[in-house]
Amino acid sequence: MAFEDIKIRNYDGRTDRAGVEDLERRCEVGPGKHVFLFTDTMGDPICRIRNSPMYKMLVAEFNNDLVGVIRGTIKRVTLPPKNVAKVGYILGLRVSPLHRRRGIGYSLVCHLEEWFVANQVDYAYMATEKDNKASVKLFVNKLGYIKFRTPTILVHPVNHRCFDMPPDVTVAKLKVEQAELLYRTFMGGTEFFPRDINKVLGNKLSLGTWVAYTPVKGASKGEFGLNGWFPESWAMVSVWNSGSVFKLRMGKAPLSCFLYGISSRFMDRVFPCFKVPSLPDFFHPFGFYFMYGMHHEGPLSGKLVRTLCKHVHNMAATESGDCKLVVTEVGGSDGLRSCIPNWKLLSCPEDLWCIKPLKDEERSTRIRGLMKPTRKPTRALFVDPREV
Repeated sequence: MAFEDIKIRNYDGRTDRAGVEDLERRCEVGPGKHVFLFTDTMGDPICRIRNSPMYKMLVAEFNNDLVGVIRGTIKRVTLPPKNVAKVGYILGLRVSPLHRRRGIGYSLVCHLEEWFVANQVDYAYMATEKDNKASVKLFVNKLGYIKFRTPTILVHPVNHRCFDMPPDVTVAKLKVEQAELLYRTFMGGTEFFPRDINKVLGNKLSLGTWVAYTPVKGASKGEFGLNGWFPESWAMVSVWNSGSVFKLRMGKAPLSCFLYGISSRFMDRVFPCFKVPSLPDFFHPFGFYFMYGMHHEGPLSGKLVRTLCKHVHNMAATESGDCKLVVTEVGGSDGLRSCIPNWKLLSCPEDLWCIKPLKDEERSTRIRGLMKPTRKPTRALFVDPREV
């Protein structure tokens, strides 16, 4: 196969849908060595980017067969040293196992970068598993991307048994307008904070924003945030129903995971009084909730974050028929990590974000300041649920 025989073109939903779905089925995705997951786009390969402000999907064709695919989105975010930057996100890069190491992935990324440049994008960035050597080699060694951040993906399974909620904590749902004000006030300077946060919060996939706090004597629940009043300690989180966009299914897992899943479900069903944490059946398509925009204030906020995580789990257990995971992603050294319930077997301790400047002027002191390794390691990172 000669490189010139590869044709890169826009995705056409009328003719490419079946080919892309077949390609997706042959390409595993998941948190590295722990588990391997397959995605089910439910007949809509473009679903993972459809909610972004601007998006594009490209396919690679060889002899009328689809052998590669890539997706990209464009948005405005907060990104020091500039207050606002236009960024292009690369996701969903897949190359047929039989056609790898032939420059197809490289060509797909280059064509997508051309679209970024045509739309005045300042930076392109992507995320991959830290131990994905092929992906790191392509983006860092060949395409000039720089290792940027190593956030942590935390995953907790959902079972039918709800968590007990602490009686001294109030959990309240905010209106979209209230949530937007809080986010712009407290997280507006966070890396990758989307400037169109109002559209994120108002999207039908966003189930809402909740705050947790310890009520102050003499203050009603409805007074949170009004007239600038906040308790000393509080926390908030928003929830995105990713399962309404695409499904996941475990394709391969360690034998220990498989055996534990069977035995724990048996124990939970036969001896419920033991309250053995059961692992849901991941071998059939399922949905998941993604927690985003998590923020906390005050000395007791760790307990409040855990309470919100329990609340989201209980929502998934009682309000969704097929939600089997609650997922979030936080900065690698973010203090939130220790407060968020998760299972190590399902989580990814170090995801890898890589970034690349696309404008000549960005290659000077600005880009050096952005990549500076001495930046505070605890700096928060806003993960856009539209790009999960």
